[in-house]
Amino acid sequence: MFQLESHVLPRRSETIPLGEEDEDFLSIAQAMEEIVEDPVDCYWMIKCFVNQFNNKFGDSIPHLVSSGVAQESGALFVCGGVSATEPSEEYRGLPYSLWFRRCFAGCLPESSLQRVWDKVISGSFKILVFVAVAILLSYTIMVMGTSRPEGVVNFLCKQVPQENTDAIVTKAIELWHKYCCTRMHSV
Repeated sequence: MFQLESHVLPRRSETIPLGEEDEDFLSIAQAMEEIVEDPVDCYWMIKCFVNQFNNKFGDSIPHLVSSGVAQESGALFVCGGVSATEPSEEYRGLPYSLWFRRCFAGCLPESSLQRVWDKVISGSFKILVFVAVAILLSYTIMVMGTSRPEGVVNFLCKQVPQENTDAIVTKAIELWHKYCCTRMHSV
């Protein structure tokens, strides 16, 4: 339905593999289905959320990936003996872009996502940086102890223990309040 309304529905009868944007949309949709019971309301919430996020913040995602995490997670990089402005190869391979494009759908459970998405909907997409920082700080030992970058990415994308996510989001919100709510910042 979203593709039809967006005028991007394939006209051929062949099945076309899903693109990155479609995968992101489906990830957000699956999370939203767990939050909203009525399927019609769910569709409209997904559509509005994705459109608002893409229209307001879509162009800012590369900036979040390139500078936001490096600046805000300096403690993690310093802890690992790495310059915060030039993270090592293993840090460059982390799933920041995926996390930000999907607003952590598929990574965090819906109960935690609601708190994060509330901030995004209200216009503070920079909360995404602080969620990434909180995840990395929570799993610093695991990240630094894994010698294979694909093992780190697999853990951070698919295996983040669900019982710790409320604490991670609480820490992210505390960091967000500390660094964004006490000073003027651009959203």
